Amino acid sequence: MALELSRLSRHFTGFAALHEVSLRIAPGEFLALLGPSGSGKTTLLRILAGLDHPDSGSVSRDGEDFLAMGARERGVGLVFQHYALFRHLNVAENVAFGLRVRPRRQRPSPAEIDARVQRLLERVQLQGLGRRYPAQLSGGQRQRVALARALAVEPGLLLLDEPFGALDAQVRVGLRRWLRELHEELGLTTVFVTHDQEEALELADRVAVMNQGRIEQIGTPEAIYQKPATPFVCKFIGKANHLPLRRVQGRLDAGGWTPGDDPWQGVPARAVAYVRPEQLALDVPETAPGWTARLRHVYPAGGIAHLELAVDALAQVLEADIAAEELARCGLQPGAVLRVAPRSAAIFPLDDRTGDTVAGGRWSWSCRRHG
Repeated sequence: MALELSRLSRHFTGFAALHEVSLRIAPGEFLALLGPSGSGKTTLLRILAGLDHPDSGSVSRDGEDFLAMGARERGVGLVFQHYALFRHLNVAENVAFGLRVRPRRQRPSPAEIDARVQRLLERVQLQGLGRRYPAQLSGGQRQRVALARALAVEPGLLLLDEPFGALDAQVRVGLRRWLRELHEELGLTTVFVTHDQEEALELADRVAVMNQGRIEQIGTPEAIYQKPATPFVCKFIGKANHLPLRRVQGRLDAGGWTPGDDPWQGVPARAVAYVRPEQLALDVPETAPGWTARLRHVYPAGGIAHLELAVDALAQVLEADIAAEELARCGLQPGAVLRVAPRSAAIFPLDDRTGDTVAGGRWSWSCRRHG
């Protein structure tokens, strides 16, 4: 199933939930809609499910008007965050519900329904639990029942609205990897709504980052993280140090560090650089541009250590990430003095009048000297 969304807008009283959203969802693709609360991702999912309608715009499926179809005609399976299971029905009855309520001409025979339910319970690893009721299951098991129920109607499009939000971290990690394997096995077109960036980057073929009803950037997880298109994406995806730059003697400068010649030919007087913690070099030679930093704190986190560095030249604290074994090898302790500088950065020019970033002005800078 290929979907083409064109300039979808949806307004509520005094609020634009979606503003001219356009994107293409390829057949068999796993697309994540990622953004903070209120960014419009659930509204977009509800429109695809037939639970809401846009004020303007269109959606086509293989050339047909998708929005003109009723919810039942769309071939959509929907899984909610809070399961929405029928408490008075057992597992097998919940999974079979979508089949049993079909019009008589489209309804499989009772034997076919039972056989399909058993196959689905095996596929979602719940075989032998068909006679239990939702209250007798764990959160992870209930979410699998909800997914099996969505798959029972053999949807061409699977919509997932933060399906793991109510689960604890360990169960969530296991279920999302299992879901990715199931997606590949079935070849479904899947749209997954989440505000958890780790889920989106691990699961999706592509990620659409949404903010205030618009798509800020859409691309592969690697591109979204490594080449953020806007300051919002820089700040929302992962961590980033925020470095104000001012033009000094024709070059952009931050406390004595400069990224060199810029592509804007000296036009903006100010810019801002975003540097990921892992992009901060900790062993810069005295002869190279950089800053003197004092190590304030070390926060161990498994195989990675997070460092907090006070940089007087910037009058701010920077974050750096280093492998735990590298930290042990170097013997770094709070109070140590280091020479640091960015290895790479995403740099955006600022409008001299408003101070806002200039649309389309991103500069992906990297320095080979500290590689």
